[in-house]
This record gives sequence, structure tokens and C-alpha cells, in this order.
Amino acid sequence: MTQTTNGENGSQTSIIQVRNLENRFGSHVVHQQLDLDLFRGEILGVVGGSGTGKSVLLRSIVGLVKPSGGDIRVFGKDLLALSARQRSLTEQRFGVLFQKGALFTSLNLQENIALPLIEHRKLPRPEAEHLARMKLALTGLSVKAATQYPSELSGGMIKRAALARALALDPEVLFLDEPTAGLDPIGAGAFDQLIVTLRNALGLTVFLVTHDLDTLYNSCDRVAVLSQKKVLVADRLQKVVKNPDPWIQEYFLGPRGRAASYAVQTNKALQAPYSQQESS
Repeated sequence: MTQTTNGENGSQTSIIQVRNLENRFGSHVVHQQLDLDLFRGEILGVVGGSGTGKSVLLRSIVGLVKPSGGDIRVFGKDLLALSARQRSLTEQRFGVLFQKGALFTSLNLQENIALPLIEHRKLPRPEAEHLARMKLALTGLSVKAATQYPSELSGGMIKRAALARALALDPEVLFLDEPTAGLDPIGAGAFDQLIVTLRNALGLTVFLVTHDLDTLYNSCDRVAVLSQKKVLVADRLQKVVKNPDPWIQEYFLGPRGRAASYAVQTNKALQAPYSQQESS
């Protein structure tokens, strides 16, 4: 079962619970006594300095890294304790966009996206490829892009194609690892807008690892800061920036942080129902 917590803004359904997580590689400890919740319907931004294990945390949650200790529950279940079939069915409830896209270079885009539909849903190839083209359109790519190969695409197109594949199985939770890394400011802003639009339209819950301040201000309902091997704070951005921790102050209120905040304050076009519900 998922867990419901009572916060200052009312009850929230926690669909991912991380408790006392420990990740170590040899003598190097990345995480220790790390706790975090992901609430249904939110976009949670995860930030931290280099080496704080943002991507390791994501991979631990989706089952790609086996933690050294602690407990991770997704939809109330410990993935590592499930049978192979139960684990596969649970994993199909979330989609993952890896930092560099991780598209198969030997397949065109519609083939990349059709692959999980054929493998997990057992759809005939023509039907799977038709759905793949629909997913590409959902992320803003043209019909022409369906027959292109990853080597023919720009960085922004690769991100959108990888997002389309992450959406292939109609997931409930979307995991994004540095989705705007390498994109120019215009392309990154458009991608931020796309994530919010898809969350609102499809009812997604989003776990978003990023270092992009604009993404945090534009897209995220809450922000979790990794520091000192754990989650130092996880809250709405206006509360996170008040934390006295030196790294948080430098990150959010340094020159780049102030610039990002100013840019967002002058452009409030994005509408986020989750945030509106939380503030009501």
C-alpha cells in the first residue's frame, strides 16, 4: 500500500518512500541514513553538488543499483523482494529518461519506442509503431522524425525522443536524469514547459534530477537537496532557499541563482495544478 502523510498543507499520498538508504562502493560512502518521499502528482526536483549521488539515488529507486542498506518502497512494494514477474509488472508503471537518452543507435525512433510495447505488451509491430508515432507527437516531434536515427538528431530531439520512449508504456511515475543537460536556454525552457504540460495532462508523478536552476523554478513543486550523504531538506522552493546551509545559500542565492529567480518572477506563464492544490 502507498503511504499517506499529513503535512502542513493536508494529506499527501507518498508513492515512493526511501528510508535509511545507504549506498557505498568499496570504502566510498555515497548515501547514509537518507530519507525521501515522492508524493503523487508532484514534480520533485533533486539537486546537489557533484558527487552527492543524485543519479545513484534515481537508479536505486528504479532498481538498477542495489543499495547497501535501508529500505525503498515503490507503490508500497520493495522491488528487490518481489518475484521476477511481479518486479517487471511494477517497473512497467514507471518510465525513465536517462541523461544521454540511451536510445538504440541501430533503430530509428519509432522502432526505439515500439520496442517496449512489443516486448511487454506483446503488440504486433504495426500497432506498436503506430503508438510510437503518437508518443513522438506527444513530445512535440514531427512525423518525419519517426524514421530518423539517433545519429541524425539534435540534442533537443534526442531528449524528446527519449522522453517519448519513457512514456511508451503509459507510466504513472516518470524519472528524469538531467533532462535539460546540454540544451540551449530556449530548448531547455521548452522542455521544462513540456514536462509540466505532460504532468498536468497525464496525471504523472515526476522525479527529476537536475542542476538547472531554471528547471527548479519553472517546473518543480518541491526540491530535495542532497548533501552530507543524505537529503538535507525537501520542501517547496521558497522554504528551501531559507535554509542556512552554506551550499544551499550559495547555490540558490548566488549570482546564477538570483538570475534564475528574477527570470521566473518576470514570466509566470506556467500553471501547475499540484502547486495550486498545495497552496489552497
